[in-house]
Amino acid sequence: MSKNEWKETAFNDMADLIKDGYHPTGSDNFKYIGLEHIDQQSLSLNSVGHSTEVGSNKFRFKGGDILFGKLRPYFRKVYRPRFDGVCSTDIWVVRAKNGIDQGYLFYRMASHEFVDMASSGSSGTRMPRADWNHLKDTRWPVPSLPTQKKIAKILGDLDEKIELNHQMNKTLESIAQAVFKKWFVGFEFPGHEKTKFVNGLPEGWREGTLSEICNIIMGQSPPGETYNESGNGVPFYQGNRDFGYRFPTARVFCSAPTRFADTRDILVSVRAPVGALNIALEKCCIGRGVAALRMKNHSNGFLFYFLATQDDLWNRFNSEGTVFGCLNKSEFNKIDLVIPSDDVLAGFDRFVVSIEAMLWKNEEENRRLSGIRDSLLPKLMSGEVVV
Repeated sequence: MSKNEWKETAFNDMADLIKDGYHPTGSDNFKYIGLEHIDQQSLSLNSVGHSTEVGSNKFRFKGGDILFGKLRPYFRKVYRPRFDGVCSTDIWVVRAKNGIDQGYLFYRMASHEFVDMASSGSSGTRMPRADWNHLKDTRWPVPSLPTQKKIAKILGDLDEKIELNHQMNKTLESIAQAVFKKWFVGFEFPGHEKTKFVNGLPEGWREGTLSEICNIIMGQSPPGETYNESGNGVPFYQGNRDFGYRFPTARVFCSAPTRFADTRDILVSVRAPVGALNIALEKCCIGRGVAALRMKNHSNGFLFYFLATQDDLWNRFNSEGTVFGCLNKSEFNKIDLVIPSDDVLAGFDRFVVSIEAMLWKNEEENRRLSGIRDSLLPKLMSGEVVV
């Protein structure tokens, strides 16, 4: 279909804003999506909550609905769930009108052009929110319904593969965590049958602190004017809300970094929610709210899975409140743990290295696929690439 045959259409004629209210009862257990569950820029979820965890009114959504984060819309928190649930009132629930394909509308709303338009009409200075009334009269080029479906299929196939890789990584994580708990919590490591126990620990193991096995680098934010999105400098991460679980997703850059994390360092949120974990995909600058951890004599596998099992510890720091909970370096250094013998740590390193290789392969493929999708999206939406 020629671009000349596309029709300029008002956004209000393409989309309905759904406001199906939900009041928590305490007994319902629906899946819940808040802004914190949608990764910035990636069009994917990092986790899912439950309606039993919320106390204020929310919106209901159905599988296939478009969820658009209206608070700070420039974060591009856009997602299309495959399940029914409830979401934050800071998220628009959107459905396509007749003649508009739902998948096509999703990618229109996920385009940087639309996000920029939503941001330009936001109200509020500290907490800007997108304004539906500003967007409803904006006009967008729209192809025929069959062409819309083709565009959505091309982009959707890329996202399907990204989601498949995410699910595969979750399975790999579960396997590694199960082995970690068997070895280091249940003491059922290879050769444990012949191992003597001294004071309740396998011979060669000892009680110690986190600082004995790893180096801890606390983040420090550089001047605000050094941040950019143009790629000038190194990737910059500040606080857990800047990146998704396991691998960072945000791509803000810093031209004057002050504190660095190296590739594959473990990134830990030290402000509420304390204890959220990520891994540096590359050398990056870390700001306040982030610490980088690196094992001194072994790979980071043991350290990552140890930190991932410390819910009671993180909850102790987070109990101070979701805004003010924090963990300083002195407290970090004193975290108690059982330090296994070098031979058992080396054995776990050998096991986990294959898991890590697959995790990194999938994640790097996702970065490549996301780049292809985001490169194709504006060209397909403008008719520059004809399907």
